Amino acid sequence: MSRLTLFYDGHCPLCVREMKHLTRLDSARRIQLVDIQSDDFSQHWPQVNKAEASSILLAVQDNGEWLRGLDVTHRAWQLVGKGYWIAPLRWPVIRLFADQAYLWFARNRYRISGWLTGQQRCEACAINGCDIADKTQGK
Repeated sequence: MSRLTLFYDGHCPLCVREMKHLTRLDSARRIQLVDIQSDDFSQHWPQVNKAEASSILLAVQDNGEWLRGLDVTHRAWQLVGKGYWIAPLRWPVIRLFADQAYLWFARNRYRISGWLTGQQRCEACAINGCDIADKTQGK
């Protein structure tokens, strides 16, 4: 069974919302979520460059292959049976534009979160107590 460790920004309301949605759909528990904003992130994941993980979505598959950006999103949604939602963004011509749009989104995610949710940033502890808290510990 294929697995994915996905590194996300726990301060980004939109990112947290997507991780909660993925968690609800991940009945086989194939995705391990790791909040890059957690206090012990670097201790548990020294091989992950936090600055890079803050600028682009990162994930590592169980075979050791690293994924970045929309490739992470596509793989995660594939693992929960919804890859078809994102698949067109990986098609050759669309991929070029989608990747550029994603990079713009990643740079502006706090501002966009503010526009869409009314909240630009969450506190790191905002996830505690929800159904993904134990999947964000990096263990």
